[in-house]
Amino acid sequence: MHGAPALPADFAHMPYANPDAPKGGRLIWCQLGSFDSLNPLIVRGIAVQHIRNYVYESLMARGNDEPFTLYGLLAKSLETDDARSFVTFHIDPRARFADGHPVTAEDVLFSLTLLREKGRPYHRQYYSKVAKAEVLDPLTVRFDLTGANDRELPLILGLMPVLPKHAINPETFEETTLTGPIGSGPYRVTAVRPGASVTLTRNPDYWGRDLPVNRGLYNFDEIRLDYYRESNGQFEAFKRGLCDFRVETEPLRWHDGYDFPAAASGAVIRDTIKTGMPQPSEFLVFNTRRPIFSDIRVRKALTLLFDFEWINRNYFFNLYGRSAGVFAGSELSAYTRSADERELTLLKQAGAHIEPDVLDGSYRLPVSDGSGRDRTTLRAAIALMDEAGYDLEGTVMRSRATKAPFTFEILVTTRDQERIALAYQRDLKRAGIAVTVRAVDPVLFDQRRLGYEFDMIQNRWDQSLSPGNEQTFYWGSQSADTPGTRNYMGARDPAIDSLIRILLEARERAGFVSAVRSLDRALISGFYAIPVLNAPEQWIARWNRIERPKTTALAGYLPETWWQKADSRSK
Repeated sequence: MHGAPALPADFAHMPYANPDAPKGGRLIWCQLGSFDSLNPLIVRGIAVQHIRNYVYESLMARGNDEPFTLYGLLAKSLETDDARSFVTFHIDPRARFADGHPVTAEDVLFSLTLLREKGRPYHRQYYSKVAKAEVLDPLTVRFDLTGANDRELPLILGLMPVLPKHAINPETFEETTLTGPIGSGPYRVTAVRPGASVTLTRNPDYWGRDLPVNRGLYNFDEIRLDYYRESNGQFEAFKRGLCDFRVETEPLRWHDGYDFPAAASGAVIRDTIKTGMPQPSEFLVFNTRRPIFSDIRVRKALTLLFDFEWINRNYFFNLYGRSAGVFAGSELSAYTRSADERELTLLKQAGAHIEPDVLDGSYRLPVSDGSGRDRTTLRAAIALMDEAGYDLEGTVMRSRATKAPFTFEILVTTRDQERIALAYQRDLKRAGIAVTVRAVDPVLFDQRRLGYEFDMIQNRWDQSLSPGNEQTFYWGSQSADTPGTRNYMGARDPAIDSLIRILLEARERAGFVSAVRSLDRALISGFYAIPVLNAPEQWIARWNRIERPKTTALAGYLPETWWQKADSRSK
């Protein structure tokens, strides 16, 4: 995206992969939730997302040691110009779908058209920027990007899933299905238990197994995805050896939950991985489509009332941090940094109204005394509610105009979310705000989240070191009322839209970083979400029958680089 690729044209394998990793065995990968579809490319249904990377392929593959660099996969080469006003892909003549049909330029053109018309909202928005797509010969496809003014677009097209034209009916593409799709990737769907499990089997005839980008990857003969309705059941399954690994997200469990015999004996290994990425951060998101959250003073007051210090000490052994903004712990974060001249120019150009303390880097998230009864933050919050037109009458916060009590619902789906919401409910009660905490199963939670049918939810936006077009779906005005995007807060700010455009146009890393920090300041100033916590590390537990490379990618753990010990494959 910016600068030159880190690897030479004749690289042998990715630096985070073991090219000598043995093939064979099975990985049982336990998932939380359920599914009713095997098509992850449409809005309808709850899909098995792993289909996207294990069954379908793109023209190019990510280099997971770099912010945003792609290397050849289905495409053996490409051409573009300095302005990136076009991109031409040349397909590897060896590329085949799992049924033996060759991958052609017609398949690429078919995929673009189908996803632009019937894919997920981000597909439609990305691919609508293509002015013209044409097949130059059976293995060459050219995209005219005139007028897009989007330097990321050639890379986005490089990551477009390529679908088999001969095996897909466009008329039924938008319908959910449990029929295994045909892709060109390393795995095929071989067994489905609706809502419970999906089995992926490695294709022995996979065309791309010897490509440099794949050497040392996709080592298991079989990957079985088992679904669990709630996290406790999922953890118990792992303890019994029914799952091969788990990503731990609960500090209490990580701190003292791994005292079962297999962990004590070394049969279960715990890996702590420090990545180079923005730290995953959880937020309590205001749905500003709701009138009660439309006033920024209300959002500021409710941010003051969240007692992170009490929660972190009592629930998380002080293992978590907290940062404003969505790029925590990385060079892209604006939190605690003053805006430089380049940022000031960009913010003025975008017409952004940034809080003065956010602009000069002095803004800090509120810090309580950790007692759960901090009176200083309580008084400040009540004062802000007063400015916004609310009065504390006895023990009830009411609208001065309508006398209606200030109340809302927090929608949760996990035990961790519920614990945090209940602690916050207690804090809000002290300000006369009555909150209902409603726990629902993951399927209903996803449906309501995607349809923006909530007052407040807990959410995480995973960020990379090269944020790009996806920022439009996270914060862009056009996405605010489009179901299926991730603008959960309903942000509609022309300045944010402008800053997203600026970061997409950046050519050099320094200018790009300034643009992202400017966007971060606009989001912090909008008080669209309450920062809950951020995780400084990845916590991975695995049975010792599963091995991983000594070198970890910049992006963190990658199960596709793992393998199973030869002496444990009879399990």
